[in-house]
Formats: sequence, C-alpha cells, structure tokens
Amino acid sequence: QEQLVESGGGLVQPGGSLRLSCGSSTIIFAPYIMGWYRQGSGNQREWVALITSSGSPHYKDSVKGRFTISRDHAKNAVYLQMNSLKPEDTAVYYCNTVVNGQGTYGWGQGTQVTVSS
Repeated sequence: QEQLVESGGGLVQPGGSLRLSCGSSTIIFAPYIMGWYRQGSGNQREWVALITSSGSPHYKDSVKGRFTISRDHAKNAVYLQMNSLKPEDTAVYYCNTVVNGQGTYGWGQGTQVTVSS
C-alpha cells in the first residue's frame, strides 16, 4: 500500500521554528512536484508550499518569507522549514504530490503543528 509519512511537528511558541519531514518507502518522489498541505480545525485542507522536481519552490502568500520547502532525491524526502511561526499556522501538516493543485496519493497521518504561548 502506498504510504506517505510526515514527522517533525510539535508545540512551539509564536516566533519559533520547526522542520517537517516527509518520506515514503513505496512512492518515489523524484518525478513529481511535491507539496506540503495543512488542515486547521474546521478548515479545508490547503496547499502551502510546493517544489518542482528540479527544485523550484512556490509558496502560499501567507507563508512566503517564513517557510522554506526543500527536497532530497537521494533520500526520497521532502522538508518544510518553518520559521517565525504564528498561531494561525496551527494545523495538521501533510505532504503529497501536487497535480492540478491536489494530492494524488492517499493522505498520510500528517503531523500536528501547534503554535501557542
């Protein structure tokens, strides 16, 4: 069964940082545009950052300048460095491919990010 595994979330104070990681033992990321999505309480899942196969990043306006997406083809991994975190960044974060703005594989468990003082 194809599986995406996210990790690295936690509780952090406003202004803090976290680094999220995403991997899979069954899906090869290299050919795909990969993205990070998030879903806050009561909200729909939304895309926040993506990276092309060649490494070009794109960001949702609300996270530009604070979040950095990266990938490592050799490790089959995608990362999201989140700095200057705000309470509104609180959500469960997921990774997936990005095709027409949507993920194409089954969603993993996600990793909870909570920004609170």
